[in-house]
Amino acid sequence: MDERHLHSCILACDFRVDDVARMWRWLGGHQDALSSIGAHHVVLYRSIAEPGRVLVTIGIRHAASIREVLRSPAIFDWFDIAGARDIPPVFGGEVVEKIDLREDDRAGGGEGGDEPGPERVVMGVVSSVDDVEALMVGVHNGLDRFRSDGLRKLWIYRALDDGQEVLILQEIADAGTARRWIDRPDAAARWMNHPGPAGAHPPHFVGTYAETLTVAGQG
Repeated sequence: MDERHLHSCILACDFRVDDVARMWRWLGGHQDALSSIGAHHVVLYRSIAEPGRVLVTIGIRHAASIREVLRSPAIFDWFDIAGARDIPPVFGGEVVEKIDLREDDRAGGGEGGDEPGPERVVMGVVSSVDDVEALMVGVHNGLDRFRSDGLRKLWIYRALDDGQEVLILQEIADAGTARRWIDRPDAAARWMNHPGPAGAHPPHFVGTYAETLTVAGQG
């Protein structure tokens, strides 16, 4: 992974919409606005079991842009156009590490950042942890078990406004494996049972990759 993508930031939002296709068309028609905040990719995931529930992640190059977006009323316009049933919390953070657990990539250093294929299941959760560095030590100690239990990739992000809040995205072999991870997570996966502050963020999202928008002018 090159230096540019290793230090990219993310906006992520898990919410419900009445018309997912309409929302996606609207985003596609506002690439100038996305480009102006330093966005390079937008990725859409659809929930497996909950119609209308989506997870949208926006890769952004600079932390300053994320702070500007979170302070801007424009984000509320997006939810209004999207038909969101309420205004959900938005996670803004920077990458801690991206880990690829696929057997055929182990020789390459174990890191990856590409979006999962459409056949893969993705689980997302925002969690509060006591110490991000300690969390990462546990993650690395548990990688072989994670791989054996069906995890394929991990993306770990730390919130810009709360050093103890993390977003974990996991690519998992299938929906059954995701359910087992929710019910019986590995001891090293402490993020699974520690929801974000005051339960502000929705519970575990389990879905499949649906769409990627590459923002014009951002590569």
